[in-house]
Amino acid sequence: MTQRRVAVVQAGSTLFDTKTTLDRMEAHCQAVAREGAELAVFPEAYVGGYPKGLDFGARVGTRTPAGRDDYLRYWQGAIGIDSPECARIGSFAAMMKAHLVTGIIERDGGTLYCTALIFGPDGSLLGRHRKLMPTASERLIWGQGDGSTLPVVNTPVGAIGTAICWENYMPALRQTLYAKGVSLYCAPTVDEREIWQASMRHIAYEGRTFVLSSCQYMTRADAPADYDCLQGNDPQTELIRGGSVIISPLGEILAGPVYGREAVLTADIDLNDCIRGKYDLDVSGHYARPDVFRLTVNETPRTPVQPVTEDAEATVSADAP
Repeated sequence: MTQRRVAVVQAGSTLFDTKTTLDRMEAHCQAVAREGAELAVFPEAYVGGYPKGLDFGARVGTRTPAGRDDYLRYWQGAIGIDSPECARIGSFAAMMKAHLVTGIIERDGGTLYCTALIFGPDGSLLGRHRKLMPTASERLIWGQGDGSTLPVVNTPVGAIGTAICWENYMPALRQTLYAKGVSLYCAPTVDEREIWQASMRHIAYEGRTFVLSSCQYMTRADAPADYDCLQGNDPQTELIRGGSVIISPLGEILAGPVYGREAVLTADIDLNDCIRGKYDLDVSGHYARPDVFRLTVNETPRTPVQPVTEDAEATVSADAP
């Protein structure tokens, strides 16, 4: 069966209030279930939040105590992979009987990562992708992922992969996902600009893949009263205005883009369209020219501390020239 129904959810977080965000997420997942979708994609940083407009008290060479408190509050709202909050997200997938992709702010020790999680319809965690390259001021509050979290998960719904926000402008990352056979290219984002639509259509056409881009819709009212952002304090001010969209492997818009409100967008797709598209353009196959170009991907986990036992150290010494 190649006919599937997919959905993207345009929604905002309740900043620094993870429980309320998860309550809102549950309601959106119930709406997806009523639509009969087999895959739902939520935006970047949905659980944990995207603190747009905060500067975290940083200037070149200085940080403020207030900025450190902002980071503490942000860290406290993040979630771990083995946390009850993560298990609850999995329960939403099980309730929908659908696959679920969502952005989270992942807490690992004292470091935060902008992460995308892939859940199966039984609620199990199938894959995790940490954003490789935070953009601009995001580098102050998020760590960098490594090549060990670049999965493309083969499912009955299709081959699911993720690239988060401006990672989609990294040609080598896109090519990695194409080479792994992605057919459901999930692009959670907070980029609301018009040019994002051109980028999503280009990627769908380039990779001959369905692109599901879910953007947050968030207003100043979604942040606490003491949220000192540069956009001001009018509750109706849009901090992120949306622009979620679903696109076919030939670059045709199937749903969206939607601006100015929360929404659930759905589309009925035929996975065979990916193969129809690759008839004349397969950038990781007959259109690749491997005799001229080569891409090497290091998928080794890069942990900062790697304990070595005495026996292992002796083995390494014995093998050394």
